Amino acid sequence: MKILYAIQGTGNGHISRARDIIPALLQHGEVDVLISGTQAEVDLGYPVRYRYEGLSLVPGKKGGVDILETYRKGNIRHLLEEINSLPVEEYHLVISDFEPVSAWACYSKGKRCVGLSHQAAVAKKQSPRPKKIDPVGKLVLKHYAPADVNVGFHFQRYAEGIFTPVIRQQIRQLATSDDGHYTVYLPAYSDARLHKVLSRFDKVRWEVFSKHTDKDYNWDNISFHKINNEAFIKSMASARGVLCGAGFETPSEVLFLGKKLMVAPMRGQYEQQCNAAALKEMGIPVIKNLKKKSRARIGDWLEHGEVPAVDFPDETAAIVRMVVENYAEKSLKTIQPEAGKIDGVKTMKRLTLRKMLAGMKA
Repeated sequence: MKILYAIQGTGNGHISRARDIIPALLQHGEVDVLISGTQAEVDLGYPVRYRYEGLSLVPGKKGGVDILETYRKGNIRHLLEEINSLPVEEYHLVISDFEPVSAWACYSKGKRCVGLSHQAAVAKKQSPRPKKIDPVGKLVLKHYAPADVNVGFHFQRYAEGIFTPVIRQQIRQLATSDDGHYTVYLPAYSDARLHKVLSRFDKVRWEVFSKHTDKDYNWDNISFHKINNEAFIKSMASARGVLCGAGFETPSEVLFLGKKLMVAPMRGQYEQQCNAAALKEMGIPVIKNLKKKSRARIGDWLEHGEVPAVDFPDETAAIVRMVVENYAEKSLKTIQPEAGKIDGVKTMKRLTLRKMLAGMKA
């Protein structure tokens, strides 16, 4: 059996989850890996057959998405070339972790695509939502990487087809301790901005992992570190608590490790707003930003924050087996060379990718 596993490379979480899913897939056949996007720092650890630019959301330095940089890198013409060139018809099973090139290639060629991602769970109507409606965000969830079948991961089993997080074995086997420091991962904020806020809590030791530095250094009671997977895991394992964005993998791992957690969702990231709503239901404190009003909440969390009990069993192999047994095609589909080729203007109007980019630009 030939399997194409396509991974969204704009965040470390997708890559981290893939490191456990790929070995499970290899038990069922030959696996080719595709990665699109350029923002991840974590090494996959497996050969990658296809590397594409895809369509990336670029973080800024003030708590949100860098809209201009995202729009500048959103080259629709190049994206169409990547979509049209991907031979999805050569695979018995195509699995997309919210990866747009593979998803749209399947759409254009009439090939089934299985969405196996956190976003697949967030998109289900039973999953928690923020009070403020974000129509562009909902549009992105629906059209960014459309799939025929959706199997999702979330903090809780909100509906059928939703499973608890994939916790990588590296985390499951980790020995934990508490040496009193707090680990911070807020890539949408500059080092200077983080220092301005965190240095006010001068009796706390902070270990900040930053996308905005290429060297380690100390600044008052804060140690800043360049992104390094092993160093970050070590910091989390010995931390008293973690302050991070409202992504999915890092908060899941923090909860699994039994650490205090506070999240600050990125502006312009509807998925993170949804995650924050789910975490808030679980008793996790959520701050909108690092402005003055949030500082009192950070102080209260440092003094009184608690850790909710979670149950994240290791189900990765069983979930992968279910996907393979239920959705793999027994034979390959023959597609004519020009069949399903996406025409830029007509298709973009119909498939709303232009609307997504226009919404982000606005």
